[in-house]
Amino acid sequence: MTREYLKKASLTSKSDASETHEIVKGILNDIEAGGDAKAMEYAAKFDKYEGSVLLSPAEIEAACALVPEKLKADIRFSHDNVRRFAELQKSTVSNVETEITPGFVTGQKAIPVDAAGCYVPGGRYSHIASAIMTVTTAKVAGCKHITACSPPRPDVGVAPAIVYAAHICGADKIMAMGGVQGVAAMTFGLFGLPKANILVGPGNQFVAEAKRILFGRVGIDMIAGPTDSLILADKTADAHIVATDLVSQAEHGYNSPVWLVTDDRALAEDVMARVPKLIADLPDVNRENAFAAWRDYAEVMVCSDREEMAACSDEYAPEHLTVQAEDLDWWLENLTCYGSLFLGEETTVSYGDKATGTNHVLPTSRAASYTGGLSVHKYMKIVTWQRATREGSKAVAEATARISRLEGMEGHARAADVRLAKYFPDEIFDLTANG
Repeated sequence: MTREYLKKASLTSKSDASETHEIVKGILNDIEAGGDAKAMEYAAKFDKYEGSVLLSPAEIEAACALVPEKLKADIRFSHDNVRRFAELQKSTVSNVETEITPGFVTGQKAIPVDAAGCYVPGGRYSHIASAIMTVTTAKVAGCKHITACSPPRPDVGVAPAIVYAAHICGADKIMAMGGVQGVAAMTFGLFGLPKANILVGPGNQFVAEAKRILFGRVGIDMIAGPTDSLILADKTADAHIVATDLVSQAEHGYNSPVWLVTDDRALAEDVMARVPKLIADLPDVNRENAFAAWRDYAEVMVCSDREEMAACSDEYAPEHLTVQAEDLDWWLENLTCYGSLFLGEETTVSYGDKATGTNHVLPTSRAASYTGGLSVHKYMKIVTWQRATREGSKAVAEATARISRLEGMEGHARAADVRLAKYFPDEIFDLTANG
């Protein structure tokens, strides 16, 4: 593949995994052994918070009252879009059955998990949209109990806008606890909560590692790393908009990769010239994050044609993939590895992050090569069932007995044998492995 790097990343988006793992493992073990009291101890240490853990109806009402009406309207707008898209997704899964052979019926059921734990970041940024994305989809899926968990701020508690969003989207409980201790509380069923069947939502490396360690005893949406974004742009793209979109995602954090792939060198050079100025114009914290992300993790690549651009994108398997190029239908048809796709200048990752209805909890670190993002389906178990008449089980029993004996699994074979003997006592069957 012909690929020229005009800018190459000096670092990769990997934290010190071994150190993080040991820290998180120790906290989880402490909380599992010490229960509510130990979780509160960690909350006081890390969150600097000693207020109510589970918000009462009065506390929720008071927090909601602090949210400006204009912001409430925007949250309701986003919630409505996410809800309607989740309902569309749910409609694609149905309970089905078929007569696989005469007299033998098999089927599928979609059953929502009972309890979902939704983690909503609230540290450096208040992720209002994460409350909308995680709680709404769980509600549409049909989960019986939904806990929204978010880090409180000292002497303040959970950001009022997060409380409002979680409340109107259908959270049954809102928990003021962050980090590993919040994840642990939902998993272990502390503070009177039901034990979560699934944990969802973005978080820092400690939250991600907690979910990784707990996976197996509880389901998770995905193991997430730092957010990443890739833009595919050709000569028709607006360099200012491309540069703005790259910077908009770099502000997530110092280790959030952004990539530009193009077949137009002039565009690439123009974008590279614009990015530093756009970063310099951001507020302090955003500027520091974007500056470090662009300096250490960003890449700009020039390919020979759109086929090579598409191949490059699929190799990177970005969380967010934007196309600002001609013939959008061609890109939609040919791109295969991404968390969410944004086609054309008229849409942008920021739209998907906040308000269009598609979910913003997406696979990072090239996980889009094998999985999609959070959806209503993540909260649902696709289970199977079967039933048969005695005549319908006859051919299946014969095949089962012979295959089992060929595998050396005599016990399995005899489970078929006894049914044939009971249902068809006057018949003789050849149930040997070789014939």
